[in-house]
Order: sequence, then C-alpha cells, then structure tokens
Amino acid sequence: MTSSQGLHLKTIALIVIMISVAPLGDVFLGKGMKHLPAMVSWAPGHLFQFFFRAFTTGDVWIGIGLLLAYFVAYLLVLSWADYSYVQPASSASYVLIALLAHFALRETISPLRWLGVAVICTGVFVVGHTHPQTPEHHSW
Repeated sequence: MTSSQGLHLKTIALIVIMISVAPLGDVFLGKGMKHLPAMVSWAPGHLFQFFFRAFTTGDVWIGIGLLLAYFVAYLLVLSWADYSYVQPASSASYVLIALLAHFALRETISPLRWLGVAVICTGVFVVGHTHPQTPEHHSW
C-alpha cells in the first residue's frame, strides 16, 4: 500500500468516526437536557441552578465526551485532508442524526425534513466520489 492510499484510508476512517460519534453526542445531550426543567429567567441564581443541573446529568457528560471525540477526529483529519472534502463528507452524519432523533428521542420528522436529508446525502455521495487531495508532506 502506498503512503497516499494509507493516508486516504486514515481520512475515511476518521470521517466514519466523526459521522458516528457526533450524532450520538448530540442525542445524549438532547436526552439529558430534555430531563431538565426549562430555564425560567436569566437571573444569575436561575442560570447557576440550570447549569448545575445540566452538568450533574450523566447523559450530558456522555454527550460532551462523544463530541470531544468528534472534535479530536475533526482536528486530525483537517491536518491532512482538504476542508472542502472533509466538511461535506462528514455531513453524512445528518442521516444518522435524523434516524436517532426519530428512534431514540421519539421525535417526529416531517417528510420535508426527510427530503432535506436526502438532498444532503446526494451531495455527500458526489463529494465522496472525489479525491480528498490529501497533501503528501505529512509523515503519519
């Protein structure tokens, strides 16, 4: 395997990680925040109470951890692949977000939103079939 092929495989692997962990992190954050009462005012006491409850919720911390993993993968892949490839390719996570919102959070997804997800998937398919133009100067 050439170094270009190896770098391309690492790029794809990290994009798959990004596509997986970001929606899961969002779902855990959403699940954790739905169990909290709505913020009633911006008074400092209410803000403190709200954030204290949020940051003592396990689902919120799992969501933060997953989103941190996404951010690390995103930083790494951007260090060797073009942003114009990475960002659209990682948008495939929108499918997983919609599916998780529907099945895990029991949210209703309108047909128009599903159509929007299909349009995004079409764009991801087009971008995914282009070369990431990964620079060769990295030694990873």
